[in-house]
Amino acid sequence: MADTIGTASTDIPVRQIDDPANDGMANDGAPHDGVRRRDFINIAAVSAGGVGAVFVLYPLISQMAPSEDVLAEAVTEVDVSAIEPGQAIKAVFRKQPLFVRRLTPAEIAEAQAVPVSSLRDAETLDERTREGHLDMLVTMGVCTHLGCVPLGAAEGENKGEFGGYFCPCHGSHYDTAGRIRKGPAPTNLLVPEYAFTTDTTITVG
Repeated sequence: MADTIGTASTDIPVRQIDDPANDGMANDGAPHDGVRRRDFINIAAVSAGGVGAVFVLYPLISQMAPSEDVLAEAVTEVDVSAIEPGQAIKAVFRKQPLFVRRLTPAEIAEAQAVPVSSLRDAETLDERTREGHLDMLVTMGVCTHLGCVPLGAAEGENKGEFGGYFCPCHGSHYDTAGRIRKGPAPTNLLVPEYAFTTDTTITVG
């Protein structure tokens, strides 16, 4: 009787339910259908969340990108072929006035004769023009005091005491290199980023 009971007890398979190695596995080592289903649902949920985030973020990113008209205003091309020595033209760069002036040999000599140490905002004419184009001065047409538009770019306008530009708002005088020489303006007329794309065309911006 004892032998029979012992044999019967050893023939009964015992599964260790609490064994982590058996979690989600059948006795034969194959995964349960329930586990596969749970994994699929988790993967699908994560994928759907990622796709949803893309759809939410794309309009926001698109709105942050500059529009075509803004990009067009970011760069200005100016044909300087018709500007005679001693003349200047007015253009527009990023909705602000731009002065492009062709200096005469006398104006160049006058600007170069000024001791740089005597200037409030010390810059040479060479530093304010491009190599090989010493006669072409490109500046923003905005007084650095309070943002008025100086005179001197148009024919017959007051060029101030130093032959460059004169701001009628508060009396700032700029020389032939666009440098502040008298009045409340703290700095020279700003020279924007620009380059000669051809001998007769400049691209500003």
